[in-house]
Amino acid sequence: MAIPFDRNFDAPYGERVEVSPLVSRVLANNPGPFTFKGTGVYIVGARDAMVIDPGPLLPDHLEALKRAFQGKRVSHILVTHTHTDHSPAAQPLKEWSGAKTYAFGPHGSGREEGPKVEEGGDRDFVPDVRVKDGDIIEGDGFSMECVYTPGHTSNHMCFALREERALFTGDHVMGWSTTVVTPPDGDMAQYMASLRKLRARNDAILWPTHGGPVRDPKPFLDAYIEHRLEREAQILACLYDDIHTIPEMVARIYADVDKRLHPAAARSVLAHLIQLEREGKVAEEGGRYEIAP
Repeated sequence: MAIPFDRNFDAPYGERVEVSPLVSRVLANNPGPFTFKGTGVYIVGARDAMVIDPGPLLPDHLEALKRAFQGKRVSHILVTHTHTDHSPAAQPLKEWSGAKTYAFGPHGSGREEGPKVEEGGDRDFVPDVRVKDGDIIEGDGFSMECVYTPGHTSNHMCFALREERALFTGDHVMGWSTTVVTPPDGDMAQYMASLRKLRARNDAILWPTHGGPVRDPKPFLDAYIEHRLEREAQILACLYDDIHTIPEMVARIYADVDKRLHPAAARSVLAHLIQLEREGKVAEEGGRYEIAP
């Protein structure tokens, strides 16, 4: 299914651009196959303002954030999750501003098995304030609702600006591509449940950290869910066609995708297979997968 991404949302690196009455955005200069044009850092508020996902630890980016706050005070630093393109700048921004950090918890904190998780995690980040689903963070004339959305990572938290019915989705929903779900910290069953949770909300707009805004959320989320169900069907079709290993499945399913993304695609295929195995549809032995008897 084609997903109607808004690929035209752009701004010069390091410049603060107002995108709504309460929200502005600063784009970090860290483009790549997983970040698109870079990490979009959101600043919410007219005077005392919250920062959402401060971004990567890049000197030029940190200076750009400081410039963006001329005439404003950093009141809160919110982190959706702890991948290295989202949370590392929180610490120097905290030291510069004195603001506290808010997040679900450190990397891997939503997993029962413990903190050992995939590469790319910011294991140094520990929030000053741990927030949970439904918590309200009060700002200067506005408020943020915490919306827990595990799946991309076990500690992923979205933030809803209630005054604008706007949801900051981190990497749970992106504005340029589908989201990678990579075990062990990523979990496909949780991810699908979190998508359906957002589908049941009444947000008017989604602001992803990467890519453009989603201005009609429900059809977009429907397409996201359908995409995952199609991937699941493709994996099952591979098994019926005597394709039994993840590399073979990736080569077939992602034949038209940039090969630099195939390692991440393999992790998403693994996430689907883990879910299918839990559901009793697939059996695994020695890295080979079969339709369960």
